[in-house]
Amino acid sequence: MPSRSWSLGEWLNYWLEHIVEPECEHNSYVKYESKVRLYLLPHLGKKPLIRLTPAHLRSFMAVLKREKVGAATRFEVLRVLRNALNRAMREGLLTRNVALLVDMPKVSKDKGTAWNAREAIAFLRPVRAHRLYAACVLVLVLVLGLRRSEVLGLRWQDIDFEAGRFTPVKQVQREKGVGLVLKDLKTESSQAVLPLPEFCARFLEERRELQELEQKIAGAHWAQQDGHDLIFSSEHGGMIDPTGFSRTFDRLVKRARVRRITVRLARHTCGTLLAFLKVHPKVAQAILRHSQISMTMDVYTHVVGDSEREAVTMLAELLEDPLIG
Repeated sequence: MPSRSWSLGEWLNYWLEHIVEPECEHNSYVKYESKVRLYLLPHLGKKPLIRLTPAHLRSFMAVLKREKVGAATRFEVLRVLRNALNRAMREGLLTRNVALLVDMPKVSKDKGTAWNAREAIAFLRPVRAHRLYAACVLVLVLVLGLRRSEVLGLRWQDIDFEAGRFTPVKQVQREKGVGLVLKDLKTESSQAVLPLPEFCARFLEERRELQELEQKIAGAHWAQQDGHDLIFSSEHGGMIDPTGFSRTFDRLVKRARVRRITVRLARHTCGTLLAFLKVHPKVAQAILRHSQISMTMDVYTHVVGDSEREAVTMLAELLEDPLIG
């Protein structure tokens, strides 16, 4: 059992093993464990838990800064420590969380700029015939704003073609020592029913035909997914690694010779395209899964007044373009 005489290191190890690992997503545990192992234990592990002071932590953060540890990483380290000490308070080991008295490092909010409509079109044209076109370049990432793990976790049973809607309920993740796993989405809001535009449905039908062909070619080597009929499978029917998906996206961006952005930023391009297509903000809010309409309107406001109005026509022509070859 935890003791008030424990060192900070003893508590952090206990917290990771008995609280974080059983209760959190595996990826979250990995992030917490790395911050504890690489930064907190070497510098603060031997400090008595109950004698930890704000001065100790400020000195520790200054050391990390001198060691050229980035602001984003220092931010995460302090956040992990705050979480651990909050739990220590709940366990009755501490009366206050001294980490809350230390200012968080300032992290730049400049995370890059998503593509505008013209850039998205310049990207879409040359990669039209790629096997994952429907997943990573238009239908789901750019227009429906799904995260890459959600795109790869979509199953045919999640799509209602007749009603023109779909419900993402799974995601693909890689777990250390296990490999790729198909897991439930965390929250009910992540599993909300989303509209499926007609052109999206058409591309998904193309994807189904291609998948059936790939299955015939693979024959006995086709991987069975235990009842999970994944839409975006590998050439042999298995799950696609999210990191590998990002590499594929990067290669397609390079091939198209457009400004490089990440898959995460491609998600934000979705809002730009929805605005150009004159989709009602409330519908866009549902597609983008923004908790507040103000978040959606912030995206729309940046698009209004753009001189690229003809991009709407260009985009419509592109979406109507049949797959050739």
